[in-house]
Amino acid sequence: MRVSTASRYETTVDSLQRRQADLSEAQMQMASGKRVNRPSDDPTAAARAERAHIAQQRLVAEQRSVDVSRNAMALAEAALGQAGEVMQQARESMVAAGNASYGPGERAAVAKHLQQMRGQLLSLANQHDAAGGYTFGGQGSTSQPFLDAIGGVVFAGTAGQAQVSASEQMPVTVDGENIWLGARSGNGVFVTGAAAANTGKAWVDAGGVTSPGALTGDPYEIVFSDSGGGVMVYDVLQNGAPTAIVGAPYTSGASITVDGMSFDISGTPAAGDVFTLDPAAPGLDVFDALDRAIAVLQDGTSNGGEVSQAVSNGLRDLDGVMGHLQAARSVAGSALSRLDSIDSRNQDRALWAKSVQSDAEDLDMVQAVSDFQNQQTSYQAALQTYAMVQRLSLFDYIK
Repeated sequence: MRVSTASRYETTVDSLQRRQADLSEAQMQMASGKRVNRPSDDPTAAARAERAHIAQQRLVAEQRSVDVSRNAMALAEAALGQAGEVMQQARESMVAAGNASYGPGERAAVAKHLQQMRGQLLSLANQHDAAGGYTFGGQGSTSQPFLDAIGGVVFAGTAGQAQVSASEQMPVTVDGENIWLGARSGNGVFVTGAAAANTGKAWVDAGGVTSPGALTGDPYEIVFSDSGGGVMVYDVLQNGAPTAIVGAPYTSGASITVDGMSFDISGTPAAGDVFTLDPAAPGLDVFDALDRAIAVLQDGTSNGGEVSQAVSNGLRDLDGVMGHLQAARSVAGSALSRLDSIDSRNQDRALWAKSVQSDAEDLDMVQAVSDFQNQQTSYQAALQTYAMVQRLSLFDYIK
């Protein structure tokens, strides 16, 4: 077979160019640390690496949502904890206001202290979050969600809870209306109260449930009358109708039990005084509870019975609201715990995605160095061979 000099040169140059290209490719891979720098290097591995990269980007976005939710829940949990401390102080002041030795001046001072703590609670309810909104703004509010109106504090936001994430719902706000204004009244089952027209010096406590199965959910009234000689008796009415308890003798502080409910009436009632038992309902808020107590304590004409009833009602309502806020704080704490679990899972998934991407496109540096040295040696050998072949021409021979 006839091989021309031009053909031999061309073949040798092509071989040198290929070896040089392979050497450059190996050098580029070593510099980048990646085996796959272009999809054409390994289409299958490039596709695996791309899927792993997309999974990492999704996890980054989800982790951003986790961080936002964690900040919101941490702020809510801290605010509710501070509110609990303020309410405990208010409860202690309320107990002090019931001291029989206090005069109008001392009770007015306690009322002023309660007003200051009411302001602290309102500030906590209107607390800003890290995004410029409000922690307790519900589903969003551009202005303060709780307004101190003439009739009491009202919620001006949007009820509910805002949540984020495409895969797992995570709260970024809390339902402020339900937390601050949605506690159940009374002891949670029924509400004791004294009629505004009462003239005696008696008061009723918060009561409790003795037999849940006997509860009827009906309203009751305890009506006092004078049986003669100053001996007070009472009748119990259910929905305005008489019950089996008629003309029962009254003893201060003695428990009265009716249809699974037990309560104490203390003090000296007057004939015609009425005390009520109504079913509990959501809608109790600490601001109204404090406002009612403050109004009685500031009134210098309030008698001992009215003060005792205001203190009893105030303590009952504060206890109810404190329990409700504590439950809401527990929910926020549970959300933080769940977010920690999501964070841990996201980190594991991110590590897995990085491992997949690394396996698909990263370079085995030890093997790469060995291959580079082999290719470099081969290239140098090819150069020397070319130099020798180039001298084997007819013209060189004639010379």
